[in-house]
Amino acid sequence: MRSSERKRVAGIDLHTHSRCSDGTTTPTQTVVLAAQAGLAGLALTDHDTMQGWAEAAGAAARLGIRFVPGIELSTELCGRSVHVLGYYVDPTYPPLVAECDRLRNERLRRAEVMLDKLRDLGIDIPLANVLRRAGGAPIGRPHVAAELVDAGRVPDLDTAFDEYLGDGAVAYVPKHALAPEDGAALIAAAGGVAVLAHPGVSTRDAAVDLALLDRLVAAGLRGVEADHAAHDDDARWFWRRAAAERDLRVTGGSDFHGTRKDTGIGAAVTDPAVVDALLHLAARPAAGETEEAQW
Repeated sequence: MRSSERKRVAGIDLHTHSRCSDGTTTPTQTVVLAAQAGLAGLALTDHDTMQGWAEAAGAAARLGIRFVPGIELSTELCGRSVHVLGYYVDPTYPPLVAECDRLRNERLRRAEVMLDKLRDLGIDIPLANVLRRAGGAPIGRPHVAAELVDAGRVPDLDTAFDEYLGDGAVAYVPKHALAPEDGAALIAAAGGVAVLAHPGVSTRDAAVDLALLDRLVAAGLRGVEADHAAHDDDARWFWRRAAAERDLRVTGGSDFHGTRKDTGIGAAVTDPAVVDALLHLAARPAAGETEEAQW
């Protein structure tokens, strides 16, 4: 076996983002980076959109690596974020398409209200600038934060969130989101495999405990992202054990966002055999690798 082939069995990064949501690389660039890192494949899991699948799948086919279609649904519990990954969903399933559309429209409305609040504070950022920066992707707080940096109002993105856009800050605006259980159920209804994203990441937005995990399992959850790049050894062990006790698959991913985060693609990966198991669990009608090849 050649060295390049040995490297290619290293794993599949099941959590990456592109410019289609809040990453900084195009879907093609994201796939190229995965191939350059020697990965066997990757999933594109942009927030609340499947927009980049076709481009990423084409790039993966050209480069000879595996592509896993994915999405990261934004859900909330008591005003705090919980992310649910979905793999192999039917991108034409009407309720899923409707929810993604609703989230996109809500993001636009939310951005408009944020800009109004900033204007009241003496900071005038045109909506057109934010839309241009988003480049057709769903608008998010990072796009507004980047405009604050460019306007010289803050030195960096973290400060933009701390002073203006983060939860409870002066220009913060709550957003529409499904309950976590409803997000997992929607993914399952769309024929996909629902996986709880980065449950051990301790941030102001985290809202995951074992009670919620049990409710998610009852709603159709099939896996836990225990091997997230930001999890330390203790967190990985805790969530691996929680997954084993509930007969859930364990996945891994970098949560790659390009230059928005320091974590490189492939910083955490999933064994290809686990990805095979996820494909087997999916309820989409076309079987095996033939189904996957269309993406």
